[in-house]
Amino acid sequence: MFATKKFLTIILALIVSSIFPFDAQSQTKEYDIVIYGGTSAGIAAAIQSSRMGKSVVVIEPSTRLGGLTTGGLGATDIGNKQAVGGISREFYQNIKRYYEKPENWKWQKPEEYRQSRNKKGEDAMWTFEPSVALKVYEKMMAAEKIDVVYEQRLNRKNGVKKQAKKIVEIEMEGGQKYRGKMFIDATYEGDLMATAGVSYTYGRESNKEYGETLNGVQANDIGITLKRGVSLNSIHHNFIDGVDPYVVQGDPSSGLLPFIVEGGPGIDGRGDKGIQAYCFRMTLTDHPDNRIPFKKPVGYNELEYELLFRNYEAAEGPIEEMYHYGDPLVPWINSAMPNRKTDTNNQKGFSTDFIGQNWDYPEGSYEEREKIIERHRSYQQGLMWTLAYHPRIPEKVRDAVSKWGTCKDEYEREDGWQQQLYIREARRMISDYVMTQRHCEGLDVAEDPVSLAAYGMDSHQVQRYVDANGYVQNEGNVEAHGFSPYPISYRSIIPKKEECNNLLVPVCVSSTHIAFGSIRMEPVFMILGQSAATAAALAIENKTDVHALDYNILKSRLLEDKQILAHE
Repeated sequence: MFATKKFLTIILALIVSSIFPFDAQSQTKEYDIVIYGGTSAGIAAAIQSSRMGKSVVVIEPSTRLGGLTTGGLGATDIGNKQAVGGISREFYQNIKRYYEKPENWKWQKPEEYRQSRNKKGEDAMWTFEPSVALKVYEKMMAAEKIDVVYEQRLNRKNGVKKQAKKIVEIEMEGGQKYRGKMFIDATYEGDLMATAGVSYTYGRESNKEYGETLNGVQANDIGITLKRGVSLNSIHHNFIDGVDPYVVQGDPSSGLLPFIVEGGPGIDGRGDKGIQAYCFRMTLTDHPDNRIPFKKPVGYNELEYELLFRNYEAAEGPIEEMYHYGDPLVPWINSAMPNRKTDTNNQKGFSTDFIGQNWDYPEGSYEEREKIIERHRSYQQGLMWTLAYHPRIPEKVRDAVSKWGTCKDEYEREDGWQQQLYIREARRMISDYVMTQRHCEGLDVAEDPVSLAAYGMDSHQVQRYVDANGYVQNEGNVEAHGFSPYPISYRSIIPKKEECNNLLVPVCVSSTHIAFGSIRMEPVFMILGQSAATAAALAIENKTDVHALDYNILKSRLLEDKQILAHE
């Protein structure tokens, strides 16, 4: 009788499952710590969570972990190397160990590689191929207990379930749900933070709002000296004097060339919703067996590069004397990476930054963001083809550029281009503590540090406009250096107390536009990711929320794990 009932139960279950198929993906999964975003910060947070004995999952919306560190940014912007500790330094030490093995040098000999960032006798290496960074991350994560899921995007409409001030569960677009005791938003965009109802901003604050001098519109390109010896100079990222902005030169009635704003740049120091420019940090090679030549993209529009032609044509004297900063021939910085590869970044007036074409990215839908990414890629592909092959480009420039191409062995795309766009800045949280220019200059000092920042205040151009003389100019670039490493407050990575008490935000830190320009470096994101996970784990162990966690307990554990919280 019992066997018959058991058999009928099984048959009934099979019938029900055939009518209502079981979808394992729709199950709610529970963890101590849920990390949304597999950036460098997300990876460091996951490793630390595991090392502290907590169950953890990393949810990565794309198909590749590591964000910019595995997406082209191999020329690490550090500032002061002594400020890098913990898992972040461990990563760069592992990079060095990888390149100490002769078999990992395929396209050149180790002794042929030279890079100023790497000094003899150091315990770490600061330049690397993106694919190597991915291997190192994967090896570090394989030693831990970390669940990783790919291609799952947060439901940004109603995908965050909260009870009072606590996130209980998040849901993906595909219906997958993740419950956790603590949550970490490690994305460049701050999507989890925003969907959870946490206060944030984007764009540039007015200088008046926080008592700054380098925020808001920055149309003045004159080099100046700030307090404590900080210097500013943005001249070398602008056009040669006298470049005409109109479709028909000298004829305003013909209209402005593409990507130039109407009506001027705005009032100096006044805030706006402008976003510093994005680009792809191209991984290029000149090795013929690994090179994919630049190709003209579908829909190529020559008019989009007219300012580039005119900028070269405005040069007086030999082309070699065109610029007085960097390589005089090409509008980029080609930083050498191992195996005859580069990390190629923007430089000069018309370059890889797609100025002014990313303002809608922070708040854009997934589909809108994808269009912006693809538009950046097609612009940059067109730029590289133009520099390499267009007859209006000086022959010496064409010869210099055409020897380069994307790499066959770096990314999944057949054309050798990466998916990860350089999201230099998107949303920024507004918490109970906002990092500002005054912190960078040492005029204000955070008393509860969870990281040091050590790079200058750095903003790329925000817009392109016509100046009072009727010529084209770029606006927004700021490069202010010369100050010592400074502490980043714990309160700047947690939301306002009344908004959410179990969320940490190590990337979209509570800071002004210009302060974020200093903080926004990959080594610092890793440090902040580790610190965020440490705080999350300790809050769980002490049965408290992130605001009530005793900072002295947090500080003790951070120091135990070789984080560096003070500059000697």
